[in-house]
Amino acid sequence: MHQDRRQFLGTAIGAFVATRLGMTESRSSFDAIRQIDAGVLNVGYAESGPANGRPVLLLHGWPYDINSYADVAPLLAAKGYRVIVPHLRGYGTTRFLASDTVRNGQPAALALDGIALLDALKIERPIIGGFDWGARNGNIIAALWPERCKALVSVSGYLIGSREANKAPLPPQAELQWWYQFYFATERGRAGYEKYRREFSKLIWQLASPKWDFSDATFDRSAASFDNPDHVSIVIHNYRWRLGVADGEAKYDDLENRLAQGPAITVPTITVEGDANGAPHPDPSSYATKFTGKYLHRTIGGGVGHNLPQEAPKAFADAIIDADHF
Repeated sequence: MHQDRRQFLGTAIGAFVATRLGMTESRSSFDAIRQIDAGVLNVGYAESGPANGRPVLLLHGWPYDINSYADVAPLLAAKGYRVIVPHLRGYGTTRFLASDTVRNGQPAALALDGIALLDALKIERPIIGGFDWGARNGNIIAALWPERCKALVSVSGYLIGSREANKAPLPPQAELQWWYQFYFATERGRAGYEKYRREFSKLIWQLASPKWDFSDATFDRSAASFDNPDHVSIVIHNYRWRLGVADGEAKYDDLENRLAQGPAITVPTITVEGDANGAPHPDPSSYATKFTGKYLHRTIGGGVGHNLPQEAPKAFADAIIDADHF
């Protein structure tokens, strides 16, 4: 099918599905968190579904946590999937195993955490889904290690970038959307996020999902994860690294150089976007050619913002199932 027609159909279907979802605020949370040593971390993760089910790895972003998937996981578990939802480094109960490990937030390090977790759990080829940082991690795994990814669901599409590309200035309105990145580049910004991380994060939620009427209880469930002792260091380093004002680790240079080339993603992929995403995000037409395998884009209507899995869990779960059967 011609790409334009595929995108049109995906958009139409996504909008139709969203109107049938009754997209309401999540009141769910995960009952239990497991821990496992994986790479440089002891990772906290939630698991749902049968142990022998087809594996799904769901990755969250900033400033969110695993509760973004609290309504997605049972939908997938009911279909027989084994669903793994880890806290990223710097979130929740995930901790570094050694006190002298660099608190590094660069993309290659975060993606390798995902590979290390799969190795620790003896999972070979999960379906990977993610948004925000989690979508970038999923993109990187699918691009550099396609043998470790059966299929991909990525909110906001192709998010692999480079520090060299980030040197180019954007029009003022686009730069304004990245205000927090410039704030974090300063010591005042680090101190401000350390002191006001909950207030700061709630503001990001409101800006990124302007039509999502979440409650204080919903926010507080996720905000508890930001009390991780490494959270501020990881967040600040991530955004400083992107701007080129903080160094990464030399051991990741080769991977970052490969990512800077904008590698294609060959695994079956569905990209999804909320029609009311208030966070910076590319237009779907700008990244469609980066997915060279089976590919479909869906725009989810009904006022869905940046935290798409939590705002439209059925639409996200349906995308995981459909990507699995591509």
